Amino acid sequence: MGQVSASSTVLIDADPATVLGAVADYQAMRPKILSEHYSGYRVLEGGQGAGTVATWKLQATKSRSRDVKATVDVAGHTVIEKDANSSMVTNWTVAPAGPAGSSVTLKTSWQGAGGVGGFFEKTFAPIGLRKIQAQVLGNLKREVEGTEAVQDV
Repeated sequence: MGQVSASSTVLIDADPATVLGAVADYQAMRPKILSEHYSGYRVLEGGQGAGTVATWKLQATKSRSRDVKATVDVAGHTVIEKDANSSMVTNWTVAPAGPAGSSVTLKTSWQGAGGVGGFFEKTFAPIGLRKIQAQVLGNLKREVEGTEAVQDV
């Protein structure tokens, strides 16, 4: 059993405080940026930053889905989602980029399966997850900038 992870980054033309506020907004912003891979999204507690608890279903492939119940914490410029149903942790890290821009890195990691199944999971799951992350980050860019974002897929 080894750690599996995937990360993606987007540049956003907005100051880091604005972007971090958008990332930490689970009530209004998060439903706007989720891709079609997410369903059943609900905020159970809070809605803004640390202490928020939200739930959703992530359909990574036709046969792979995960029910997520994320508890949110904030450490500096990073919003951290820890899944109560698995070892999955997602970090949204916002950093300054240029004079008035921001870089957002979305990294998800978990303890993968062992054996042959674990090999395939570690090899192929990050590829699919990076595509999902790119869509979500592209949506975040579009919402924060108020313009259509060009996505790399």
